[in-house]
Amino acid sequence: MDKKFALRYLPLFERDLAAAHDYIAFTLQNPAAALRLVEDTEKAIVQRLDNPLGFAPYRSLRARKQPYYRINIRNFSVFYVVIDNVMEARRFVYSKRDLSGII
Repeated sequence: MDKKFALRYLPLFERDLAAAHDYIAFTLQNPAAALRLVEDTEKAIVQRLDNPLGFAPYRSLRARKQPYYRINIRNFSVFYVVIDNVMEARRFVYSKRDLSGII
């Protein structure tokens, strides 16, 4: 039987995504691209929910109780962990940033 996973977003993830949306929509003045990014992010997360543990963990320098996993969406990355039957989206980060200090 396939295991079903619930989805949870941390407030930090929501703030990260909102900041990226606002930057693209208002600073870059491209609201259509900002909306597509949010929609593509949601779609990728929901697709991953079918098998969140079926991918290689993200290699981090930090020791963690639960390993982080990564979903790439254009120039951004979603980082999540799996706790029991919950896939928890924790960060939404511009991929060209120094991730070692963030993740």
